[in-house]
Amino acid sequence: MDKPASTTLPLPISWEECRRRGWSGIDILLVTGDAYIDHPSFGVALIGRLLESYGFQVALLPQPRFDSAEDFKRFPTPRLFCGITAGNLDSIVANYTGNGKVRDTDAYSPDGNPWRGTERVKTERRRPDRASLIYTSLARSAFRNIPIILGGIEASLRRFVHYDFKQEKLRSSFLTDAKADLIVYGMAEKAIVEIARRCAANKSLHNISGTCQRFTDRELQEHLSETFPAGKISSSPNTLVLPSWDDIKREVALFLDTEMAINRHSSAASSQTILQRQQTHWVVQHPAPPPLSPSELDALYALPYTRRPHPDHQHIPAYRMIKDSVTIVRGCSGNCSFCAITRHQGPAIISRSRESIVKECERITQMDDFTGTISDLGGPTANLFGTHCSIGSCKKRDCLYPQPCKKLEINEELFLQLLNDVAAIPSIKNLFISSGLRMELLLRTPRLLRRILQHHTPGSLKIAPEHTDDELLCLMHKEPHSLLKKFIAECRKIEKEIGKKMEFTPYIITAHPGSTPQHAQKLTQDMHKLGLQVRKFQDFTPTPGTLSTAMYVTGLKPGSKQPLTVPRKQSDRQQQRRIVEQSLQQKAFRPKGFGRKKKR
Repeated sequence: MDKPASTTLPLPISWEECRRRGWSGIDILLVTGDAYIDHPSFGVALIGRLLESYGFQVALLPQPRFDSAEDFKRFPTPRLFCGITAGNLDSIVANYTGNGKVRDTDAYSPDGNPWRGTERVKTERRRPDRASLIYTSLARSAFRNIPIILGGIEASLRRFVHYDFKQEKLRSSFLTDAKADLIVYGMAEKAIVEIARRCAANKSLHNISGTCQRFTDRELQEHLSETFPAGKISSSPNTLVLPSWDDIKREVALFLDTEMAINRHSSAASSQTILQRQQTHWVVQHPAPPPLSPSELDALYALPYTRRPHPDHQHIPAYRMIKDSVTIVRGCSGNCSFCAITRHQGPAIISRSRESIVKECERITQMDDFTGTISDLGGPTANLFGTHCSIGSCKKRDCLYPQPCKKLEINEELFLQLLNDVAAIPSIKNLFISSGLRMELLLRTPRLLRRILQHHTPGSLKIAPEHTDDELLCLMHKEPHSLLKKFIAECRKIEKEIGKKMEFTPYIITAHPGSTPQHAQKLTQDMHKLGLQVRKFQDFTPTPGTLSTAMYVTGLKPGSKQPLTVPRKQSDRQQQRRIVEQSLQQKAFRPKGFGRKKKR
């Protein structure tokens, strides 16, 4: 059996730690807006451990001060490159609510405090707004003549013209604004290893799969002279030219066309090169590499993580939530309009092997603070585990909408066997699935649904109907309300059979483009009819990289381009929120007699 993860050292976060290891320099410095947690649920830890496994000396700089480059200068200039991420969240999402209010807490900072020290002074925030831009500027100031590589979800989803909800305006690519050398988009493992190898060999960083480059007009003509021999840049079988910054600024409806084109390209795993003219430069996106194979994903999660915060970074709320959780699947084929997971992780579903997952659970049980509960076997959608396309894939890759595709193979037995294997580990008393679950898949796997309800639900079952109005659900790219009714009816049938009362946590979005107060009222009425109480809801947040954000900006429906009601004003959004909040004060009813024991 593997050694306990706690015997492993975390990656160093100071030059003093590096020197204690006998290092005379560092190969790569990774900068992040989060505190450092050496756990595979956090991207910077995953990338850092992967680079370390290839023999590179990797140091981290978590949450540096951003009023000067002093924290950067505490390290010697990295030999290969400086990698920068805003953290596990986009920095604007981390710093502000969907209505633009400053967040009082930060789940990725020590003690959940977004401010440095004990007094919350706004000039001393731990993570700056648009952290990727700020950190790049500081890295340029501290380190001369080395590549600056942007990655993580913030840079990935802001690689083209995008909307910033805090500034309430469209912005050009972070690659051109930051003047970085590359953006690594999506899941970065293959691209970042190739970048490190080329830097070590002093080779060009041109044409790396999974990256975006920045070019002037002249550089673009030189780089793509064979593609555009006449000098006219236009779409072709090998290239997709998006509307430019100037085009979108003149005609905002083109922003919706742009987002739809990127979505189609991503879903089809297209080999086209994407180009978009910014204000003074071009962004060129090279095709994505193939996703990791199951064995490569297994190897990634087998790296020697301590699974703990760095000793200097303690009491981090996000760590408490995930410390005893295990990622079992990557990717999402749901393509929900409001969610960027499909664009960032990809539509292809990659499942880890049962053996790999069981080994990770065994390592968790060896940690001295393990309490007997695996809090989650999950991922973007837990019960996509084991699913695959019977024909390999298709250009659409819309596997779940408006109903599961006939070509989608669902492996119920594999998931059941995984639950058996993990539950059989002697030290494990409780095994839960806390990630979201797709209801339409659960209805097609009745034994799995019963097993989860009976043994693996931590208090309540998390489902994501998002709304109950079919017109809104269509805009959200979600299944119709009839599915929720069918699902709840099936669960209640199982409840009676197993003699266990279940609670449900339905996730709801209010103020989505197309939503009105009447929709919010209907939502609460429909939920009460089903005996459900809305506990988890949020106003729609127009984050970068989603079709719903494009609807919000343009006020148009995808496809038809018909006008769409968009609740942009604070008062309109609050009105819908109040309707749902009022329902929280009312006790959700259950069908008469349901859940009561019969008198003998």
